Amino acid sequence: MTRDSTPLARHNPRAMVRHTFTPFQANRTLPLVRRIVADLIERGRERRQPKNARARNEQLEAEIRDLIGELHQIGCDYKDFQFDKGLVDFPCELEGRAVLLCWRSDEPEVAWYHAPEAGFAGRTPIPAHLLAETPPTRAR
Repeated sequence: MTRDSTPLARHNPRAMVRHTFTPFQANRTLPLVRRIVADLIERGRERRQPKNARARNEQLEAEIRDLIGELHQIGCDYKDFQFDKGLVDFPCELEGRAVLLCWRSDEPEVAWYHAPEAGFAGRTPIPAHLLAETPPTRAR
């Protein structure tokens, strides 16, 4: 996947059919997700600075919307609007239940999940046998 500057904030990601991730798939997206989240945290922290001119804040807000749109395009949701933890949820079905895989920017991999209504406080480790999943082999 590539990053571009196409404004995606006008699209309603909830109206689109959402992709569900396996833990393996979510972890495969992390190199790109990490870069986007790092940019989000940087812009969000700058946006909180009281010394910014109004025009700069408007520019930062537009960039933040675009970055969040990039995450929606991948299929995940940004959840940290304090811009300090870089929290991202990935829709998933684990053992027949709809859950959210949960990743924080200071974690090396996606290794936690929670029920949609439980939020971050309800995080539970992903069972080891599901983390060890390998991608399906393709016929040659």
